[in-house]
Amino acid sequence: MLMVEKKARIPEHIAIIMDGNGRWAQRHALGRIAGHKKGAEAVRTVTRTCREMGVKYLTLYAFSVDNWSRPSVEVDALMKLLAQYLESELAEMQQNGIRLNIIGDIRRLKSSVREKINEVRRKTEMNQGMVLTLALNYGGREDITDAAKRILEDILSGRFAQEDLNKDTFVKYLATSNMPDPDLLIRTSGEYRLSNFLLWQTAYTEFYFTEVLWPDFGRPELLSAIEDFQKRERRFGKTSDQIKKGSS
Repeated sequence: MLMVEKKARIPEHIAIIMDGNGRWAQRHALGRIAGHKKGAEAVRTVTRTCREMGVKYLTLYAFSVDNWSRPSVEVDALMKLLAQYLESELAEMQQNGIRLNIIGDIRRLKSSVREKINEVRRKTEMNQGMVLTLALNYGGREDITDAAKRILEDILSGRFAQEDLNKDTFVKYLATSNMPDPDLLIRTSGEYRLSNFLLWQTAYTEFYFTEVLWPDFGRPELLSAIEDFQKRERRFGKTSDQIKKGSS
């Protein structure tokens, strides 16, 4: 029986690497697109549950910079599913105060998909309940590299002093500058790697890996991950005694 305490250390920010749609489809003797469609249902369930549990930020790795190497038919289908998902979920996002945020370079996406993304961002920009961030054409290394380029441009133009550069000022140039670092990162399907996702931001994130394929990842699985998180001691480089004294 799950023993998640809703008032006890719910992660403020959960990030998820949604993996296993293709394997789910294969296990069910279906095409890969069917797996992605089923995965979209899992997105809906997890988003609802996070909102209910009081999670403030949910970030989903929807499409990486490396996913362009997949067959064009699959990529086109993913983009179509994305637009359909945003269209179908807009009313519920409004009802539950969910704001859409995007990280990654969406300029490579089809204009119709970009238009739908911008429409939903615009219509939800005042929502205060939860921030749903989709990482689209996103890569952690690319994020860090782009931040470094912008810092260099600001230094050369005189807008930023080199001596002011430190880890706190650096984060202001990352795509995630408007949100806290993830408290909990979940990866489904039994893989144990970050796959170029939020490399800077996960320095002190708690990781949770599960064998469950993403289309089968629902409310019970999410609550299990949160329950596991609640049992962990987050030290951030300190000792257990220091943490205990600080909370007393």
